[in-house]
Amino acid sequence: MPELRKDPISERWVVISTERGKRPTDFKMPAVADESVDSGGAKCPFCSGNEGKTPPEIKAWRKPGTMPNTEGWDVRIVSNKFPALTSEGDVNRTGMGVFDMMSGIGAHEVIIETPNHEMNLPDMPDEHVEKVLWAYKQRIVDLSQDRRFRYTLIFKNYGKAAGASLAHPHSQLISTPITPRYVKLELSNSREYFLEKERCIFCDIIRQELGSGERVVYENEFFVAFTPFASRFPFEIWIMPRRHEYAYEIMPDEERLLLAQCLKEILSRLRKCLNDPPYNYVLHTSPNPLPRPGKPDYWGTIQYDFHWHMEIIPRLTKMAGFEWGSGLYINPTSPEQAAKFLRDVA
Repeated sequence: MPELRKDPISERWVVISTERGKRPTDFKMPAVADESVDSGGAKCPFCSGNEGKTPPEIKAWRKPGTMPNTEGWDVRIVSNKFPALTSEGDVNRTGMGVFDMMSGIGAHEVIIETPNHEMNLPDMPDEHVEKVLWAYKQRIVDLSQDRRFRYTLIFKNYGKAAGASLAHPHSQLISTPITPRYVKLELSNSREYFLEKERCIFCDIIRQELGSGERVVYENEFFVAFTPFASRFPFEIWIMPRRHEYAYEIMPDEERLLLAQCLKEILSRLRKCLNDPPYNYVLHTSPNPLPRPGKPDYWGTIQYDFHWHMEIIPRLTKMAGFEWGSGLYINPTSPEQAAKFLRDVA
């Protein structure tokens, strides 16, 4: 029988359509690896040797003795050539009657994950995935010093169905002068939970998931990956640090390799279980810590009540009229069943 489930963090309701009960083999679509015959080389702006085809390098993990904007890098960060927001100018908040506006100020950058056109995250050595995660931290820290920006979202689009326009392995980030609505819901509800119970809601969820084990896909010393109780999408997976950490950028360096192993393991299992599906992942961390004008204590308890996490969303279904009209998601595979399939992948 179908179930309605409520996510305690976002207070979002989801329909788990258990009667549909789709298995991994029911999601038939071409593998992302088969989407394109593009093998990189001279035409790909992200391949090694084509550094002049991108905007100037912002930061990179380089081999000793190599110069910026030349070969010899492992991970490279550049501005997006076609940015959603621009970094020049002031925010300039204005109103037009009941409508609010501001200038399209922000940062939009690309994290080129490897010089190898065909080496995706599941194929990389753990130490190289760790370098990608290092790049995320560096940019969050640097961009948090800009008082115009309130939030930096790291995300990855893998495959055309997930919004990727280039096949070369890369992630992106966008810094915005606002806190995105979905993140603000998580922040506000986490704060209310803490004020009532003096506990982090994410920590409570981790304890419950580890206690039952039915939705846990993978765990190691520092991290746990599980299918959320109210999963919006089939095979949706969240990764969280097992100990309380309110911001990604405060994660100790010794934990980053374990996160790399966890992320690589989950993406490898999704690839094998679902035939290399398109997916998105997003990193939800704390907002810019600098005081906000007029609201110096707006997120005053965040170090106690928020918990950074990654959300991985395979793109196996499409939103239709009911989802758009109601805000409810219909998930044809229960998170318990999805977790079992993924645990059973060798």
